[in-house]
Amino acid sequence: MPLVELEPDPARDQVVGVFSKADPDGTRAAAVFRATYDQLYDGQHTGRFRWDQLFKTEKTHYGTLLEINLRREFDDVIDDTVEGHALDYSICGHDVDCKFSQSLGLWMLPPECFGQLLLVAWADDSKGTWCLGVVRATEPNRRSSVNRDGKTQLSLPGRQQIAWLHYGANLPPNVLLSLDALTLERVLAPRSGQARVTELLRLVTERRIGRNTIATLAQQDDYMARLRDNGNGARTKLREIGYLIPGGDYEAHRAVARKLGAEVPSPGEVISLKVVPAEPDAPWTVELEGRHWRLARDGEPVTESAPKLPDVRKGR
Repeated sequence: MPLVELEPDPARDQVVGVFSKADPDGTRAAAVFRATYDQLYDGQHTGRFRWDQLFKTEKTHYGTLLEINLRREFDDVIDDTVEGHALDYSICGHDVDCKFSQSLGLWMLPPECFGQLLLVAWADDSKGTWCLGVVRATEPNRRSSVNRDGKTQLSLPGRQQIAWLHYGANLPPNVLLSLDALTLERVLAPRSGQARVTELLRLVTERRIGRNTIATLAQQDDYMARLRDNGNGARTKLREIGYLIPGGDYEAHRAVARKLGAEVPSPGEVISLKVVPAEPDAPWTVELEGRHWRLARDGEPVTESAPKLPDVRKGR
């Protein structure tokens, strides 16, 4: 976006300030965008994981769900105790309308938000990116034409007046969406949910994999059970051929990924890591079951089972 000087607007700056303080790196907002996509896909029950798999009516519902989910996440910023405010949110005593568009910049503005502050949002799951900003729908910031419902859009100068909280930020990963066609075909081929989860973790290594991806492949209520090291789960089967699968819900598991120099999974995520024995003084190693281990190199043969991850059960 071209950088232009923003018109003075203390209320806009106050709203921007509280959001920036509450979520300086955008982690919280990014999680809301990701959760809203996953909520619409409902992969656990439908197996869907792409925007183009949604019905048109579901796509139009994204903005409503996003407005609700942002309200829930940012209840420390959005004041729901204020009665009588005309728009979606009350923030620092200011009415703010939340607007989402599937096309960046093409937010539809009804007459009731004219002159008011807007929290404008856009995301694209296929590109893995999102934007969130604040702008006032003043007359100069709006197009002069309106449709039959009296709605209009931001003008070009209006789009340049958006105070961006985050622009072109990264969404948490949608792993299935990013796989090449052959790998995706191999992951989806097995008939059982357990086999699909295991195949994903065998083929897709050193990448964070979210809980919703596991649910989409397992398509059953206790989907996280597909990961267990219980004789039948993915951790047992893949450990036999050299894989560790640390989970982001446990610091002991995150420490394993960190020491191996891999991406560290966040809560609700796992990561699949292929490991081989290492010398104790080698870089990026972790000690498990009395031996040191490192990440296997591309194409490196694995001849030993991987060790068990640290026991995270209570009292262990």
